[in-house]
Amino acid sequence: MQAKIKPHNSRVITFEVFMSGLPNIQSIWSISEHNFNEIALQLFQFQAKYNAVYAQYLKLIDKDPDSIKDYRDIPFLPISFFKTHKVVSVSFTSEAIFQSSSTTGTYTAKHNVKSLSSYHQNCVRIIEDQIGSVSDYEILGLLPNYLERQNSSLVSMVKYLMDSNTQEDSFYLYNHDALIQKIEQSTKPILLFGVSFALLDFADKYASNKPFTIIETGGMKGRKIEITKVEVYNTLQASFPQATIRSEYGMTELLSQAYSDVSARYTCPPWMKVLARADNDPLSNKANGRTAALNIIDLANLHSCAFIAADDLGQVFPDGSFEVTGRMDHSDVRGCSLMAV
Repeated sequence: MQAKIKPHNSRVITFEVFMSGLPNIQSIWSISEHNFNEIALQLFQFQAKYNAVYAQYLKLIDKDPDSIKDYRDIPFLPISFFKTHKVVSVSFTSEAIFQSSSTTGTYTAKHNVKSLSSYHQNCVRIIEDQIGSVSDYEILGLLPNYLERQNSSLVSMVKYLMDSNTQEDSFYLYNHDALIQKIEQSTKPILLFGVSFALLDFADKYASNKPFTIIETGGMKGRKIEITKVEVYNTLQASFPQATIRSEYGMTELLSQAYSDVSARYTCPPWMKVLARADNDPLSNKANGRTAALNIIDLANLHSCAFIAADDLGQVFPDGSFEVTGRMDHSDVRGCSLMAV
């Protein structure tokens, strides 16, 4: 029987049309809790068949795709495979290849993106659900380590937001004098995307009572001693008492993002879910009573892999929101070396 998807506008779309041609991000946007399981399973079956890396992984862990009846039971691909393999579902010409940073000289993660336009539209839809129209803001970026390398998904998103506003590029490396001047003099509300260490450096040098919004994107990258998200918020709030401070949870391997509230608890868009697993077993789908590791479903990853066992540790709450508390010790992970490079 041919599966069907029913968007909000009640137009019935077959899954074959849904998966053909360019990614139909509009169909993903129409997902609700009511049909999430159905569509997640359909996408899982598609990727289990047409994603060579994922298919081989499922075979090696002896998991029959036809045995999966609930999205919570879907096997999650260890995120490290994005560093060692080309993770794509069906061959296509990439419009972009996003690449992660590396401070150790090891492999970097690469994400082949079939449609850059779909990625950008997806980003805008997610953030506007959180803050309202981006056209109401002047977009600024304090992203030095991302700007200093090529192919950053975050820089691509922020630049698109700037271009959508028909404003000049407003990226800042280490020129904090110019940044504080822009914040103080802007006649529009400011939306500042900033990597953690750079925001902390900025807050150490300057203070302002002007109201604006900070989107902290994570990323200490060995530049400072690791501190908790709450400590980051408190430090920024001390220097910018009128600022609204939020965080973005995103990564090279995901085409969607989650944004936090002021308490640093993240909320996913309807097509994205975060689940808990045992922190020493990527094959599990249950937390083991200690700190949980995070499994991520991102259905916007139509042409890569939508089911990823991440390296982050945290807590998932009953309403689907989550917190991130740290990173995994890779020496504790088993199952990630099943496939040789």
